[in-house]
Amino acid sequence: MRLRTRLLLAATVASVAALVGAAGAFACGTGGYTYAGLASTKHAYGIAAVITPLGSFDVRSGHVAGWVGVGGPHQGPAGKDEWLQVGFSGFPSLDGSGHGGSDIYYEVMRPSGAPSYHQVAANVPVGRSARVAVLEMQGRANYWRVWVNGSPASKPVFLPGSHGRWSPIATAESWDGGSGGGCNGFLYRFGQVALASAPGGSWQPFVGGYPIRGATTRLARNGGKSSFVAAEGPAALRTLASFSW
Repeated sequence: MRLRTRLLLAATVASVAALVGAAGAFACGTGGYTYAGLASTKHAYGIAAVITPLGSFDVRSGHVAGWVGVGGPHQGPAGKDEWLQVGFSGFPSLDGSGHGGSDIYYEVMRPSGAPSYHQVAANVPVGRSARVAVLEMQGRANYWRVWVNGSPASKPVFLPGSHGRWSPIATAESWDGGSGGGCNGFLYRFGQVALASAPGGSWQPFVGGYPIRGATTRLARNGGKSSFVAAEGPAALRTLASFSW
């Protein structure tokens, strides 16, 4: 069951372009996807964040995730799909309690292939943070790497036509697994969100940006700081209402 869920996740990653263009249209009954996050309004060479699954999860079918990434459907050469993302993913528990723990993963979509899902760590406890990033390599245009807690988590990834073209995104998401039922619940904190102003680094705090929200999700920003919390579901929204930075 877990493997099948992961394969489904790999085949149904978010459309960054659609998020920016129609953020308010997402609901559990519309493709089964919901989102809460921020999209950059400018091009950058990478994005990083400290992501923490905070609990209040209720994953009945499909998956939840909190990730940072670049690219998206139709963002590659000749309008082909191309992206790279890294973050936490969560799946239904085997005992039916609603959350089977989190994995750290990254996913690659190349124009000539299918999405590939890579597990970096499994069964990460709720409350455990990780600093994750995707970053174009210095001196190697169109080559990217995934970073987790300051160490490379992938080999160089060639993404043709990506140099200087993409506006990064940081978001939480839920997918109902095609069940057409109620929304999954999630609560993720994104801290120290930063954009790379040059290949290889030159990190700057992510300020401003385009908010991504749906009818059932909530996004709370920490004033002018580069942090936010994304929530969905009754338990998560109750926690968010009393959340203290």
